[in-house]
Amino acid sequence: MRRVVITGATGVVGMAIVRKCIEKGIEAVLLVNPASPRLARIPDDPLVKVVKCGLEDMRNENPEPSPILTQADAFIHLSWGGTFGDVRNDKALQDKNAEYALDAVRLAHRLGCKVFVGAGSQAEYGRVEGVLKPDTPCTPENEYGRAKLRASIETREMCREYGIRHVWPRILSIYGPYDGEKTMVMSLISSLLSGEKLSLTAGEQMWDYLYADDAGEAMLSLAEHGLDGGTYPIGSGTARPLREYIEIIRDQIDPSLPLGFGEVPYSDKQVMYLCADISKLCEDTGFSPKVGFAEGARRTIEWVRKQ
Repeated sequence: MRRVVITGATGVVGMAIVRKCIEKGIEAVLLVNPASPRLARIPDDPLVKVVKCGLEDMRNENPEPSPILTQADAFIHLSWGGTFGDVRNDKALQDKNAEYALDAVRLAHRLGCKVFVGAGSQAEYGRVEGVLKPDTPCTPENEYGRAKLRASIETREMCREYGIRHVWPRILSIYGPYDGEKTMVMSLISSLLSGEKLSLTAGEQMWDYLYADDAGEAMLSLAEHGLDGGTYPIGSGTARPLREYIEIIRDQIDPSLPLGFGEVPYSDKQVMYLCADISKLCEDTGFSPKVGFAEGARRTIEWVRKQ
């Protein structure tokens, strides 16, 4: 695999994929929203090419007249609007995202890509008591999850028509550099670095966290080796109490900082168990997580301190 087209490359997973592409000598062509405030984070590297192309531009025959956007081996579609907060239940917005995913497949076809890798979500499953497997039944509880599930089905069908190998990862909780400010890990780090005392739930939720660089490796491994029509939960494959993750982060910043466990009640829709079964991912691609949470937290804290 020599050339990969990536949408949504300025997020936590996308930036990790770009770093891995550079490491492996793979040319990464990034389709970016020209109005994005995150363009400055794109690395200045000969292997990284940037094309101004928002989600609404992908249906154009040629989003930007440029010799950059030509033949490619793989298309990784990460871009998706409305992933946090109330907009996750904005049906019109989420349906539009599913349509954009089909536009991405059409563009992948025009570019001669041999494989299309989507970016599914744990939200497709809904609340499940047990590990999430490729064949775990999906009962999404919000419009975001329903649109992701729709996109998985419809992009798979379109790829079959075009003769493109289709791979659908379902991504769980990823953390690391460039993660969103509102995620648990990043908001916790920011608050603790400011010396704030946090009010928290009891932290009994069993959770699966995967470091960004491992997620980037998993996504590229799927582009190269994922089976056609395959669905792959993406995580570390290990669950531990959320309280332990929080304490690891606190101890690396300042062990004396108090943590208000039990001061916030669980919500009615609180997920209490989240863990990916990554056996198929490992078997099909040879992937194996490399960065444990303590090391990943150290790297992430160091990155936040430099911002």
